[in-house]
Amino acid sequence: MSQRTVEEVNEKIRSGKANVFTITQLKDAIRNEEEISFDDVDVVTTGTCGIMSGTAAILHIPVTKPGEFKKAKSIFLNGVPAFPGPCPNEYLGSVDIIVYGTQHSLNNPDYGGGFLFKDFLSGEKIELDLESIDGERFKKTITIDEIGGGQLIGTRMAFKNYTAFINPKGDKVNSIFNSIPMEGKLKGLSFSGCGEYNPLQNDPKQNVINEGTKILLNGSKGIILGNGTRSSNDKPNLMLSADFLDMDDEYIGGFKTGAGPEVYDTIAIPIPVLNEEILENLLILDEDVKLPVADIHGRHLPITEITYGDVWKDSDNRPKFHPDKFDEFENETIKNNCPTLAINDNGTINFDSCFGCGLCATLSTTGAYTQKLNNVQLEINNEKKDVPIVCRQSDRQRALKIATKLKKLILDGKFEL
Repeated sequence: MSQRTVEEVNEKIRSGKANVFTITQLKDAIRNEEEISFDDVDVVTTGTCGIMSGTAAILHIPVTKPGEFKKAKSIFLNGVPAFPGPCPNEYLGSVDIIVYGTQHSLNNPDYGGGFLFKDFLSGEKIELDLESIDGERFKKTITIDEIGGGQLIGTRMAFKNYTAFINPKGDKVNSIFNSIPMEGKLKGLSFSGCGEYNPLQNDPKQNVINEGTKILLNGSKGIILGNGTRSSNDKPNLMLSADFLDMDDEYIGGFKTGAGPEVYDTIAIPIPVLNEEILENLLILDEDVKLPVADIHGRHLPITEITYGDVWKDSDNRPKFHPDKFDEFENETIKNNCPTLAINDNGTINFDSCFGCGLCATLSTTGAYTQKLNNVQLEINNEKKDVPIVCRQSDRQRALKIATKLKKLILDGKFEL
């Protein structure tokens, strides 16, 4: 069997002789029935983007001059509760805090940690409200430039396998697995997962994706700490970390769901092709990747199965806005429900914020927003049902963008495996 080491791959990269593919370049070559041999590929950059609930930032924030308070009892950032500690930082005038990406603001039910992270990284002013253990209150406005240090940790990220959800009963269900409450019997399907782009789909035995592997997390160079808190052989996921202050706001943000705001992240992981088994695993396509479909009432009980080819093939990554069909009344509803706050008052789309979830096209009855999202054929109780996709909670456009960024960093000698 042909083999090479990571150091041999790094040496080829340094000499400018390495063949580095993004995941789409490799998959396109496979679909075009090109011959792909071990000697043709040295590294493949994979990517994924989606809601990743186990996201937390650990930040060090100056608050006052030293000596003005002993310790923090509570702290809020734009109304989002943060948790002081574990270091007491007595009389230093600063605090170490942990902020969860899923924590909801007390001031705005549609705002949470994910939106806060994006606001920090984009340079927005953040309102800080601290109460000391002695009952003193300190309020100030801060920006990311004042943060002494920060690290993002994901306790469970980049799941290899996700689940799609339907509501077969017709009642109204609030869930993190859809952008708005899911109601109406089999009126729609929501799903997560980037399919053939996903790192662990392309290295299912974790031959190279393991503890110590270097990655990009929201554009920042990071590392795999190990497998995640809910990882299993059937559904592996990863625990990751990277410098929060180095992250790019386009790759991270908040996402409103039927059960409140969540957080999304974007990850790129290089797969060095060290042997032919690794290359063989990289040949998997969307139509080979199974996607269980579960009842929204019981998320761990799949009732049928489709593939990622069914949900992603020939679909649109982003919606289109048709101003001639703009309706002010309808747009108010769509704007208020947009998971990433990407719809403007005049109906135009802020594509820097857009996630491509499809909700605007799903809700639009005037045709002001269109997006090909596909219908899927589901077999339930021996009956075939044609069900439209109404919400996507993963974004392949961002996944490809970060995989492309990683390829460039590798080729430019700025990222070593």
